[in-house]
Amino acid sequence: MLSVNRTCVSEFFLLGFAPFPLFQHLLFVPVLFTYIICVFGNVTIILLVRTEPSLHTPMYFFISIFAVLEIMFASVTIPKLLAVLIQTKKNISFFGCFIQLYTFNALGVTECLLLAFMVFDRYLAIINPLRYSATMNPLLCYRLAILPWVGGFACSSFPVTFTFFLDFCGSNGVDHFFCDLTSLQNLASSDPFSSNVVTSLATVVGLVTPFFAIVGFYVHIIHTVLKIESTKGKTKAFSTCSSHLIVASLFYGSAIIVYIKPKGSHYDKFLALMYAVMTPVLNPFIYTFRNREVQNALRKNMKQFITFLH
Repeated sequence: MLSVNRTCVSEFFLLGFAPFPLFQHLLFVPVLFTYIICVFGNVTIILLVRTEPSLHTPMYFFISIFAVLEIMFASVTIPKLLAVLIQTKKNISFFGCFIQLYTFNALGVTECLLLAFMVFDRYLAIINPLRYSATMNPLLCYRLAILPWVGGFACSSFPVTFTFFLDFCGSNGVDHFFCDLTSLQNLASSDPFSSNVVTSLATVVGLVTPFFAIVGFYVHIIHTVLKIESTKGKTKAFSTCSSHLIVASLFYGSAIIVYIKPKGSHYDKFLALMYAVMTPVLNPFIYTFRNREVQNALRKNMKQFITFLH
């Protein structure tokens, strides 16, 4: 049973990149520019999918949900990161820190699960194309879109709760640019063993399991595509999965290195820049540049907008 925590601190200080002052000063403008592009790019994808009839398919429905998730995921950390980079006092309240911690982790697990459901959609389209439209009906699409959010927020509640009930009576300097589980657990004055164990179990459920599911689906997809006799058919099948594969690789490549172990590293914050800042801004461009339907829809809407202006 969890006991009531004995917390002496009322706020934490996000150290961010303070040990690297030159890097910290140079980082503000690129991060601000990246955040603006992230929001603009993902909003563009959402609007395109909603307004263009040719994109009213399960694949683009999930891409639009993913775009919404990316905006929220980036907005949890980047505004605070920008404040940390320019402010002298880099404080965040105790409860504000745990709200950010829970939201960030919940959205991260939601992204992992959504990536798994997105490849499941491609798996059905390639393995059984004749029954795909009947199987992926609107009701199933909505259910598959809701499940990652429920799973993400439920799974993240356990490690965050166990961390919240640790004692914080020592140092309150968080060696990160946002409130991260491992960074807070390392600050606890009580034994964080149970919190570390629960964090590792949640990582297996929310990060590792979806990763192996994605790998399993892709192995089956590749095996099926290689059986296709025509080169054109193989190219078309692979092209429908290439964008998702790149996005999943970028996200998992950095996230697994950071969260697969309970003890944090001083340099985890640099890896966190990849999945918390860079990946959300790259995703719209990956899906735009590698999907002909999105390119055509974008050109069509741009022409209509230019015509409207004239």
